[in-house]
Amino acid sequence: MQAAMACVAFVALLAACGGNGDPLGETAEGSIRGTVADAVGVGVPNAAMSLTGNGQASRATSTGADGAYAFADLPAGTYTVAVTPPTGFTVGAAGTASVTVASGAEASASTFVLDRIEVTNACTVARPDFGGPATDADRALFAYDANAPLNLQQTVESATGGVQFSGISYTSPDGGSVPGILVEPIGRSGLRPGMVILHPSGVPARGMGPYATMLAEHGAVVIAIDAPYFRRGGSSMPLFTPQDRTEQIQLMKDLQRAVDVLRAHPAVDPARIAFEGYSYGGILGAQFVGIERRLKAAVLAAAMGGQVTGATTAANLAFLANNLTCAARNTWFQAMVPVEPIRFIPNASPTALLFQIGRFDTAVLPLDAQALADAASSPKEILYYDTGHSLNQQALFDRHDWLHAQIGIDARQ
Repeated sequence: MQAAMACVAFVALLAACGGNGDPLGETAEGSIRGTVADAVGVGVPNAAMSLTGNGQASRATSTGADGAYAFADLPAGTYTVAVTPPTGFTVGAAGTASVTVASGAEASASTFVLDRIEVTNACTVARPDFGGPATDADRALFAYDANAPLNLQQTVESATGGVQFSGISYTSPDGGSVPGILVEPIGRSGLRPGMVILHPSGVPARGMGPYATMLAEHGAVVIAIDAPYFRRGGSSMPLFTPQDRTEQIQLMKDLQRAVDVLRAHPAVDPARIAFEGYSYGGILGAQFVGIERRLKAAVLAAAMGGQVTGATTAANLAFLANNLTCAARNTWFQAMVPVEPIRFIPNASPTALLFQIGRFDTAVLPLDAQALADAASSPKEILYYDTGHSLNQQALFDRHDWLHAQIGIDARQ
């Protein structure tokens, strides 16, 4: 199954940026664009596209609503593009095409033509209908006792360069202890903005330390926590069991308690608390911002509608068909659709939202990222970048400037 939430490269970029790093240069390579259509020329969405050849690692993406697809950042050479039809179609002619890319140029691939077929399977593998926005009953799943003791434990590990770095833990409303870090400026007067950041897939809270330190250098008190899957030693990919729902609900409660930690901090201005999440952090953050009413602003970078959205991209439907029975799929959908984050983000107002989307992202497809942004309440801003899943330095600068305007972290120098 495509690892739609993999993003370690982004954290390496964060660690390199420091407080006022220079922009990273983007390699100007060639690209391939093409279209998948039916026999009468109508674009076919959600066709799985693969790219191989020229000594490069294989890549995958899907066609958008208009049937178009693109592969960017390609060294000059000859590649093979292949199409896997979505449900309801079969390859009408050739399913592969050879495309030659010139240095720094865009190559146009010949149109793939698919034939429509009648689908008679009573258990078709497809993305379910998510329904309307979350109800009060849906939101009640994430209620917790705000008066329960936090049992916050803090161990100061360093205090250099005007920043104090601590390891922390506090009690989860759903059991166990929530580990994380607290990074804060020292030697400053007055109340400071607070930030909750949620890590991407494969990176624990401590992996966000360099980025949290940079934010603290710019005046923010920052908390980052480990998601429940990290605490059990697993990955962010769905288990396709009831545990997925249980852990998602627990994460929402743990993030709300992280806000409680910030609000209890003597240096934090409770009116200037923001959230930031990238990839997995942004995907689950889309639900958090629709639940937590004490946020002034939130950044959702490389995010899509939720775990069900990620599991039902065109590239992943074959995994569901081959690895889960019809009954198992339906049971998982019934458990997870009610808590899909895209259902909650319409309730984020009045929290201001910033969405950052990579035009060539093959892990979080731009079409799914845009659907999440479209579903969100206002005020919101949507920024696109000519890059893949890791985004780029300009995206870091843009979110810093946006957070400066929203909650008053120090401006970049």
